[in-house]
Parts: sequence; structure tokens; C-alpha cells
Amino acid sequence: MARKSAASLDALILLGAEKLAQVILDEAETNPSFRKRVTAALVSTKGPDAVAKLIDRRLAALERARAMVAWEKERAFAEDLGATVETITKELGPLSPVHAVQRLLRFVDSHGSVFDRIDDSNGRIQDVYWQASEAIPDFVGKLPPEELARLPERLQVSLGKDTHGLAPRIGIAVAPLLPETVLAAWDAMLQKHDDAAGFVEIRQAIADARGDLDEFLALEVRRPEWRQEPLKAAERLLAANRLDEALLWVRREKKGGVAFATESDIADGRINRVHDLERVRLEARILEAMKDRPAAQALRWAAFEATLDADILRDYIRKLDDFIEDEEQDRAFAVAAASPHPYTALAFFIAWPRLDLASKLVLEKREFWDGRHYGALGDSAAALEEDFPLAATVLYRVLLNAILARAKSPAYGHGARYLAKLGELGERIPEDSGLENHATYFLGLKKAHGRKVGFWSIVDGKNRA
Repeated sequence: MARKSAASLDALILLGAEKLAQVILDEAETNPSFRKRVTAALVSTKGPDAVAKLIDRRLAALERARAMVAWEKERAFAEDLGATVETITKELGPLSPVHAVQRLLRFVDSHGSVFDRIDDSNGRIQDVYWQASEAIPDFVGKLPPEELARLPERLQVSLGKDTHGLAPRIGIAVAPLLPETVLAAWDAMLQKHDDAAGFVEIRQAIADARGDLDEFLALEVRRPEWRQEPLKAAERLLAANRLDEALLWVRREKKGGVAFATESDIADGRINRVHDLERVRLEARILEAMKDRPAAQALRWAAFEATLDADILRDYIRKLDDFIEDEEQDRAFAVAAASPHPYTALAFFIAWPRLDLASKLVLEKREFWDGRHYGALGDSAAALEEDFPLAATVLYRVLLNAILARAKSPAYGHGARYLAKLGELGERIPEDSGLENHATYFLGLKKAHGRKVGFWSIVDGKNRA
């Protein structure tokens, strides 16, 4: 549990203005970013124009800079950028949303030149720019009508300078905040740049804001196939009760996209696509809206059989008629137990949860498990510890054996932890379990791996602790 801070607003007020001012001055002496915030707070007493002038000086310096930023100065540079954003959002924004939006956009426009000057492999600098872009819609919502009318033209400038998808993201976020007349004018402006990255997505956001579903779909068709999102189109059509069209869109094959694999999938040697289960869920909803629940349920069941996904099965169970849930659950558990993908089946039983069936699977396939798949087996072992110590022991031994057999010294700390767990579990395993007792297993480890001094030194250290 994190230690509770003694600082609170009421407690700080009790310190008194003089003592607080001294604390602030002391911190400002050694913390340049904090000093800038203090300076901005002092300037804010003179009104928004004074704060804007201060920020403009900082932005002008940022725009002029061309020197590379050394890696050891990267953190301080990120803090300095963050201080500029905080000055805009916390000092300038409350005084003048108009000034704040203008400066935030100007700051975001600097990202291309900044990224050319620094290696941002850890994403710290990019996070500051994302935060700045995400702050803009809040202030846009407070702009007067005449400023809203000017905003699209200003965003076009940002779109022209964009290199990392920040400006399109801003355009998509602010579209719902603009009045119809402004949206229409902006859409006409964007039509001249349809092929540019991000422009079509903004036009779709405008179509959404205007309630023009046909325009949204027409724009979706014009996007390159690998960038099309059939599920987004189908979701909108379902909401509009245009069910036949929704079914056609949801069944369109998604081109490209990112494949993914859980640790269990990797262990079983297969890869899924992130949108496959999303498509099944959406198609089932569309079929139910079309009054075809049998087809929706058949789709869910087939998806469960193929993936052993617990959430899909829950969807299926929820939609069953009364009094047959238990029977269908048992049928699903039988499918999982007989699956040719044991790691996926184990993950399913753990997630449901049916730890008794997970334990049974572990014991039935005790010679199958491979300790190299520590991500899949470690979590399962931990879940089984309390109620099924024998199955947990099987998995922890598999994990430890793999570490020592391959002499994976970076994992010796994990191995020592597994061995300690095995010692605790060994006291709870009955003699007739069919598994050699912990003492015998320990002696076998010593005999086979006694020369792995690095491992045993960690074990001895843990024992002494």
C-alpha cells in the first residue's frame, strides 16, 4: 500500500502564506520546470495577455531551436515541455480559452521539429504532445461562436505540419463540438485533400457529428482496403436499424490489421486477429436485432469452440433459455477439456473459473507442459496454489526444471521463488498423490544442478531471509 501523504489542501493552508512562499521559492531555485510554473502563476495576476506573451516567448524559442538534445537531458527537456503545457492549461486556459487553444495548437505544431532533434524511444516526449492534444477539446467547448468558425482554418495549418497523427486526432475530437454551418464549411475545405492521411477520418467525424450515415459509409468505401474498419460501419448501421446493410458490413473481411497472440496462444502455436471476436459479438447482436437468435447463438458457440474464449461463452450462456445453462456449461467444459490446445484450455478454466477442471487438466497432461511458457503456466500455478496444491506443484516444478535445465541465470530469482513455493506446497500434498515428495525432488535438483552456484546462492539467501 502506498504511504499516505501528509500534504492536503487544508494542511497546506494551515502553514500560512509566508511559510508556503518560502517552500515555493526553495523548490524554484533547484527545479527549472517548477520555476517556470511559478513565474506563470505570478504573471497570471496581470491577465491573459501577459500569460500569453510569456508562453509565446517559450514557444518561439522552441520553434527556433535546431540543436540535438543529448540523451542525458531528455528527461529535463520533457519536464520543460510539460511545464509549458501546464502553464497553458492551468494558468492561461481559465483566463482565456481562446488564447489557450491558439497556444496549444502552436505547441502541437512544433512536434515534428522536436522529434527530429531527440531520440524519444521511451515515448516521454510524445506523451507530452499527446497530453497537449487531448487538452484542446475541453477549451474548444468554451469558445465563442466567432472563434469556432475560425477553428477549421487553423486546424488545416496543423494538419499540414503533422507527422505523428496528432492533428487528425484533434480534428476528430473537436468535430462534435462545432455547429452545423462550421462543419459544412470545414467538410468542403477537406474535400480538396481527400487522399491525405487523416483527412478522410476527420470527414467521417464530421459526418458523424452531422448525423449523415450515408456520407460516413461513402467515405469508408473510399479509404484503402487495409485501412477500412467494417465493424465501425456495421455498428453505426445497427444503431440506425439498417440491419441488412449492417450484416453485409460486419461480414466483410478485414484487410490487414494487427495479429495478436496471448501467452497461451503462443504456447499452443497459433495466432488470432484482434477483430475476429469483436466481429462475432457484433454480428450476433445484429442477428438478434433481426429476430434470428438461433443463428446468433450458433455463431457464438462456433466462436467459443474455435477460441475457448470465456467472454464469448458468457455471451452465449446469457442468451440461453431458462433451465439449460448448466447443461450447456458442461458441454462447453467438455469441449475445452478435449481441445487440441491445452494451454488455451487451461487459461479458459482459470478464467471461468473452474479451478477443479484446470487442476484435472494439469494432472492429466503433467508430461506435456513446457516450462519455457512461463507466462502461461506461472499465472495458472498461482491461481491453483490455495485449493489445488498438487496441480500447482506440477506446474511450479515444470517451470523450475526449465530454468535450471537451460541454465537461465537471469531467471534464477524466479526459480528460487518457485522452489520456496514448492517447499510450502509440499507440506500439503498427500503421500499417495503419485508425485515424489518435496524432499526427494529437492535432492534430485541438488544432484542434477548442484554446480549452478548462482542459483543456490539466491536460494540460500532467501532461506536465511
